[in-house]
Amino acid sequence: MTGFESFIDIDVYAALDVIFLGFVGGVLSGFIGTGGAFFMTPGMMNLGVPGVIAVGSNITHKFGKAIMGAKRHGELGHVDKKLGLYMLITAVIGVRLAVWINKELAMKTSVGEDNVVGDLYISVLYVVVLSFISIPMLIDALNFEKKKNRSRRSIAGLLAKIRLRPLIYFKTADVTLSFWLIAIIGLLTGFLAGSIGVGGFLGVPAMIYIFGVPTAVAAGTELFLAIFMGAWGAVNYAWSGYVDLRLVFLLYLGSMTGIYVGVYGMRVVKERMIRMITGIIIAICVVSRAVSIPVYLTRMEYLHLSPHTVEILMVTSKFVLFSSGTVGVTVILLYVVRAYRRGRALRRLLKNNNH
Repeated sequence: MTGFESFIDIDVYAALDVIFLGFVGGVLSGFIGTGGAFFMTPGMMNLGVPGVIAVGSNITHKFGKAIMGAKRHGELGHVDKKLGLYMLITAVIGVRLAVWINKELAMKTSVGEDNVVGDLYISVLYVVVLSFISIPMLIDALNFEKKKNRSRRSIAGLLAKIRLRPLIYFKTADVTLSFWLIAIIGLLTGFLAGSIGVGGFLGVPAMIYIFGVPTAVAAGTELFLAIFMGAWGAVNYAWSGYVDLRLVFLLYLGSMTGIYVGVYGMRVVKERMIRMITGIIIAICVVSRAVSIPVYLTRMEYLHLSPHTVEILMVTSKFVLFSSGTVGVTVILLYVVRAYRRGRALRRLLKNNNH
């Protein structure tokens, strides 16, 4: 029996765990303009779901959630559809390549039926990519007031001098970009989205620091792009049999509420705090996945840890991940509630003054 077959006999506690993963992912998606997959996919893996099915189910769920997030950001004028569609041209290639790699690794069963090779690949990719993202994000947040305009202008300004034609103007983002630069970022974003579901963590920073797009527009445009990447990824993973609709629906139950909380939080929380909260949660997710790597190496017989040690590492990985989500979302909710109370008090004051 594989870990996933065990998970199919789902009980109420496992269902609530997945709903919680969806809620946290939804809050983070609206809050920072990404799918929240950096939390949900490893969370499902901690519950015993093989990595390839966790990625496939999550990217399927991401499709519907991105529609809701992009719609909300669109109402606020934060979506550059033209830029999103140009990035999509190569993003679909990146997604397809990533699905092919995950599928090939999932078919390697020589070391056991639990797809340990694929799980190890996804975990290592998570640790490398999210470490590369979280450390600069935390440094940037700590030095935000000094660097918030200088770093963006320096990188975007430098790349703006590279005039590789064709050049395209994007009205909502108010930037002129080389098609080839867009193509490269789109390809990499699609590959990460298809591999581990965290394409937004390349797409959003790239749009901000490389393209020179405003933060809010970058977040909204990434969610718009995620609609199509999610749909394409869902088709590819489902065709190969790596999507579990029960996981998808449970994730939806949580994320449909969470995404509205996150979008509202983005409006009332200062950008420095958004980056700080996000960076901390990502860094903790890195620790959670890193702790699980020795477990996979032991199953592949590259390490020789005792069953007790393996159990401790698995419990630690899950505890660290779920704790980070709980604390992070609690902080965001506190800011949202505080802002709502202030807004209601202000409206009451204005109403009394009018009378």
